[in-house]
Amino acid sequence: MRIATTLLSLLLLGTFSVAQAEILPEAQLGLKIPLAKNPSSRPMTVAYIPFFKKYYIADGGLAPMASEFEAAISKSEIHAYDENGKYINSAKPGYDNRSIYFNPNTDKLETVTYNISSDVGFSPNTGIYAIDVSENGEVKNTSSEVILFNPAFGHSGTMPTYDAANNRYFAKQGRSNLVFIVDPKLREKIGEISLDFEKAKVLHDDVSDLFAAYTGVKGEELVLLDVDHKAAIIFDIAGHYVGKSELPKDLKLRAKNHFNGLGYANDMLFVYHDSEGEFGTYYGFKVLK
Repeated sequence: MRIATTLLSLLLLGTFSVAQAEILPEAQLGLKIPLAKNPSSRPMTVAYIPFFKKYYIADGGLAPMASEFEAAISKSEIHAYDENGKYINSAKPGYDNRSIYFNPNTDKLETVTYNISSDVGFSPNTGIYAIDVSENGEVKNTSSEVILFNPAFGHSGTMPTYDAANNRYFAKQGRSNLVFIVDPKLREKIGEISLDFEKAKVLHDDVSDLFAAYTGVKGEELVLLDVDHKAAIIFDIAGHYVGKSELPKDLKLRAKNHFNGLGYANDMLFVYHDSEGEFGTYYGFKVLK
């Protein structure tokens, strides 16, 4: 009953708010962040802390097998950059990061790890963790637990995005048009959204497989990167297609952009451009007015 009620509410909200959508027909480049060092593993997502005016880029990669010489702790790093994209520092909290974001309810930088759902079996250091940040915004090696694994997130590789106003997550599922709605206090999803790929004129293998950005903007809540057609596709909270914002056609997107090198922070969609600069560059695009 709760799921049905939730879905009905979402549908009504989506229907009401479509008229409010304002999309930039052509995305506007807002920021470039050239990576200052080789990613420790795969570059994943981007966060922004407003009161520090700093960006944080998380790498993701599995931990090594535990041995008598080495603990099963991921070597993936998190990197801090200033508001102009200048490198500050890096830290190694020990997580296989999938999605990093700033939580204004706790004033914490938080990360969602690979396999938070225990979809491929339980492993250490899986869940959601708060990453410590110094008083000047530098990222630190220390962290604290928020929640442990939760099966409601579904796919092991999902890169969930956070809705701070309602304390819920949107977890895109692999090779499908489904986005699970997750309340972190519950062990089952509270609903799901079917993105209208037919109206958007895309197939599941055209778009980012495991990442759907939550914008917080009514009527244009979810943004999906169309890798093959170089566009940001916008949907409302009910999954209705609203429109798209074209990315520059000379932007070289590759297969990895289906699975990582993404983010939504400071009202910008971030896309990793691995052929620019020594270690690649994140582009931040404004796609909504």
